[in-house]
Amino acid sequence: MDILTLVGLVAGIFIVIMAMLANASLITFLNLPGLAIVLGGTFAVTLVKFRMSSVTSAFRLALSAAFTDRVERPEALIREVGELAQVVRKEGILGLENHQTSNAFLQKAINLCVDGHMPELVEEALAQDSRQMAERYEVAERVFRGIGESAPAIGMLGTLVGLVQMLNSLDDPASIGPAMAVALLTTLYGAFIAQLIALPLADKLQLKAEDESRNQVLITTSMRSIMGGENPKVMTELLSSFVTPDQRTRLTPERET
Repeated sequence: MDILTLVGLVAGIFIVIMAMLANASLITFLNLPGLAIVLGGTFAVTLVKFRMSSVTSAFRLALSAAFTDRVERPEALIREVGELAQVVRKEGILGLENHQTSNAFLQKAINLCVDGHMPELVEEALAQDSRQMAERYEVAERVFRGIGESAPAIGMLGTLVGLVQMLNSLDDPASIGPAMAVALLTTLYGAFIAQLIALPLADKLQLKAEDESRNQVLITTSMRSIMGGENPKVMTELLSSFVTPDQRTRLTPERET
């Protein structure tokens, strides 16, 4: 689990709630009409911008990707493909037939190689899979950025509604308070949804997509080298460009064996 995502969201919400409770009760900030305007309006605008299937898949991807640390570290992948290269050099490509890995993309690459497909076909199949993954992440990111853009705007609409109601009821002092609450709290709700939930999740999805893409390029490059009969030590040296200089020093023992 990506604990930092959960900690960040909980901490941000907690800090805002504690600020609310400093000089007032939480019920003071609860206004059902204003909340309905923001939530309903944001949901409606999101459905106008995107298909329902895109919205549901975006939330599923956010739960499965943003809240789980499932992206493998590049140095671990480099070590694993280095071991695969050693096996292929000793036993041939069929030596990978019984190799199992937790990385679905790497497992697909291994299966394609073992099945005897041409290197060009293997590379094209992996590239297609990588493009589809990137597209899914992009759509999910756009959905959450759309929510982040719409929520404050709908909050401002709610503010205008509340102000109009207030101006129309200046002769009735008892109705000014509820109208003012709608005017102010809808802006609060919109900013809360955008800045503490939607936009941070969009940024996290973008980061996860970049990590996944980097790892898939690393795997594709390594499988091309393995199928081309590249020396495992040379291949590991070339793949070290995918990691930081500090991480490269930890790969040194692997290169010397």
